[in-house]
Amino acid sequence: MVTRRNDERTVAGRHRMMRRADREVTEPQQIDAIIATCKIVSLAYTDAEGITIVPLNFGYVFDAESNHLTLYFHGSATGRKMDAVKAANNALPMAFKSIVGNGTASIIDDLDEARQGLALLMKQQAGMEHAEFTDQQVRAVTVWKVEADYLTAKVREKPQLHTH
Repeated sequence: MVTRRNDERTVAGRHRMMRRADREVTEPQQIDAIIATCKIVSLAYTDAEGITIVPLNFGYVFDAESNHLTLYFHGSATGRKMDAVKAANNALPMAFKSIVGNGTASIIDDLDEARQGLALLMKQQAGMEHAEFTDQQVRAVTVWKVEADYLTAKVREKPQLHTH
């Protein structure tokens, strides 16, 4: 594993220097593996009421070649989150945690994409590889996504216990 000194340029450095550059993860397969082990995303956003953070179940697609991440969510068609996405004309900037980055949230109107998002969510949350949903089931919830504009990953290895 290549380690960086804290003064070296990092992926995060385009925006702000990563404080512990030696912990930065840039290998797409490692980033994908980190996301795959997560069940909850802490989603932070700003709306007319201020800043809020909310834990959400999710499904995802990560394209390792382009380093592009799309997170899929579902929920009620009404409430603070949907109000914020709608108020931003389907382009609400958001941030998510574990893999940290910035992205844009939007409501999915296309039935097939919404169905795919729900299937990815079931795969991530319940290990169900091929969950299927009727049109009525898909229409019963609001499916939305966050597409990452950029992301960084960081890992702190478990400290080794030294025995004497």
